[in-house]
Amino acid sequence: MSITPESVEQLLNSEDFGDRLRGVNQLRQLEPAIAYKLIQSAIGDKNVRVRYAAVSQMSTLGTENLSNALEVLIHSLNNDPEPDVQAAAADALGALKLTDALADLQQVYNNTSEWLVQLSIVAALGEMGDPKAFPMLENALTSDNELIQTIAISALGELGDKRALPLLLPYAGNVDWQIRYRVAQALRRLGGAEAEAALEILTKDEVEQVAVEAKGA
Repeated sequence: MSITPESVEQLLNSEDFGDRLRGVNQLRQLEPAIAYKLIQSAIGDKNVRVRYAAVSQMSTLGTENLSNALEVLIHSLNNDPEPDVQAAAADALGALKLTDALADLQQVYNNTSEWLVQLSIVAALGEMGDPKAFPMLENALTSDNELIQTIAISALGELGDKRALPLLLPYAGNVDWQIRYRVAQALRRLGGAEAEAALEILTKDEVEQVAVEAKGA
């Protein structure tokens, strides 16, 4: 049976959440412009799995209408009761580089107790590459959650702001090799004499992955 806009719309309107979930997945086989229109109902679906799948797809479909995507994703970020969906909204905002969402991302980061949502927000800030995100990432670097801290290191590297160097250099000697690895990646992106000096030390790291990453500079 061929997949058509009509068949997918029928699935999306089904009472069975499994059908609706299948409909969201089949949107990938339709023209993006058509899929974008159809996915809107799924973003507000009563089932969390359907909403999560729909919001996740916005990271690619959102390019069809960026202004509307911004509005839709900010609504999910602020109002969806499920952290997984909020995190997916943050991921999509980052993938689409919708920097107009920075204020909302900061507000949610500061107000949520969900580490997964905070993690996705930090990663999104790095993807966006907007210097205005620097204070937010500086704050994330002090998080008690090591995963958030690790992603903040990567995000600061992606941001490419030289102000990150004095923040990142102390982590080059961290006991956690995964943090040292992320620091090496970030320093490679940032460049400069201080970064090169730290990378030279990391080329002799006892963990091969860290040494190889540092040598790549």
